[in-house]
Amino acid sequence: MATKIKSVWYCTSCGNESPKWMGRCPACGEWNTMVEEPKAPKNASGGGVAARQRAYIDASDARPQRLREIDLSSDNRFSIGIEELDRVLGGGMVAGSMILIGGEPGIGKSTLSLQIPLCCKDLRTLYVSGEESLKQIKLRAERLGGSDDDCFILSETLLENILTQAREIKPALLIVDSIQTIYSEALDSSAGSVSQVRECASALLRYAKETGVPVILIGHITKDGTLAGPKILEHIVDVVLQFEGDTKGSYRILRSIKNRFGSTDELAVFEMTGSGLREVRNPSEILIPMHQDDLSGIAIAAMMDGTRPFLIEIQALVSTAAYGTPQRSATGFDGRRLNMLLAVLEKRAGFKLAAKDVFLNIAGGLRVSDPACDLAIVASILSSNFDLYISPKVCFAAEVGLSGEIRPVSQVERRIAEAEKLGFEEIYISSFNKESSFARRKKTVDGGITVTPVSDIAALCRRLFQ
Repeated sequence: MATKIKSVWYCTSCGNESPKWMGRCPACGEWNTMVEEPKAPKNASGGGVAARQRAYIDASDARPQRLREIDLSSDNRFSIGIEELDRVLGGGMVAGSMILIGGEPGIGKSTLSLQIPLCCKDLRTLYVSGEESLKQIKLRAERLGGSDDDCFILSETLLENILTQAREIKPALLIVDSIQTIYSEALDSSAGSVSQVRECASALLRYAKETGVPVILIGHITKDGTLAGPKILEHIVDVVLQFEGDTKGSYRILRSIKNRFGSTDELAVFEMTGSGLREVRNPSEILIPMHQDDLSGIAIAAMMDGTRPFLIEIQALVSTAAYGTPQRSATGFDGRRLNMLLAVLEKRAGFKLAAKDVFLNIAGGLRVSDPACDLAIVASILSSNFDLYISPKVCFAAEVGLSGEIRPVSQVERRIAEAEKLGFEEIYISSFNKESSFARRKKTVDGGITVTPVSDIAALCRRLFQ
């Protein structure tokens, strides 16, 4: 008689195990996330929770230490040759860390991971691909314009073989593309399942912590933009980086979602070219206007993404509704917030926009969520409505409230400094900002940018379109 294979139910959101199907996961509370998979044997490579707890340190060497006795003098970071990526990681890659890079197909995850060993010639790297052959990787490396003798390529999907080759080669960096294609013989489930992803990631984490070799994992994402696999995958790794951007456009944003060794407010901007990803060290220069000076419906917003200031172009088009029902369309901006700003203009400022089509676009294919863009969006809508252009040397940084007031935003000094550096002559901010935010600059900067405080939309119109 054939042996019956035992199975358990896993939650795809948090990885919680259950002996039977449940409509709602008792651990994370998500609905309809339970999937059935064969139960891992006790001698599996992952070994369950106990083995994952042993991944960090050998129990025989575990000794409690006083906090003041822990030595931090040795610097265990090293540069990987890509300045923007080093900054997002917090100053470089940490030895023994595990980094997860996610993003849509074709966004540039594999390109970036292959550029790392090509840019850092002295970095002994093992690049493991479960999706491409050796010839495909060689063709991409030639397109990227590099060939490194210390970069070893392995086309393999079996975890045990990968770890065996890693121990023989002894690389300084291990790259796995992707974690969803790797499987272990100790588990009966297929590659990409909850149990396989969890156990393979735990085994790679154990390897990273025991050897001090940093590991980079490439991860797939789901339809809603989240990383595929159990949520526990994001808890296992030390750093989670998310690639964002329109695959039809050329610009990409690498954002830090989780970082145990640095800030999560940092981001990097890259441009996809024929020879790979190019670093964009000053993103504001590529996002500001590239058109004639007398075009209406265009305004510049001084926004912040994390700790980095950007100056981006806001484009608006207001026209008479031709089909009876007015259209509201926003590209790169929240459509509900656009409707709110239009309602404020209609109710509080008296502009009749209910019978007009309004189209909004954020140049460069970016998506913005900073409330400081509100004032620039209002200015671009009014500019298109009046068919009066705004000087390209003017920018905006303020939030618009439901009462029509212009509200202050944080880090206004950094926004002013970025606008001044790029040659802007005037910036509109809220009059409710602290006086020290701009009055001191007026007194100390001779011939610099002019800071114009406004209190409401009516005051903005008087200054812009008088």
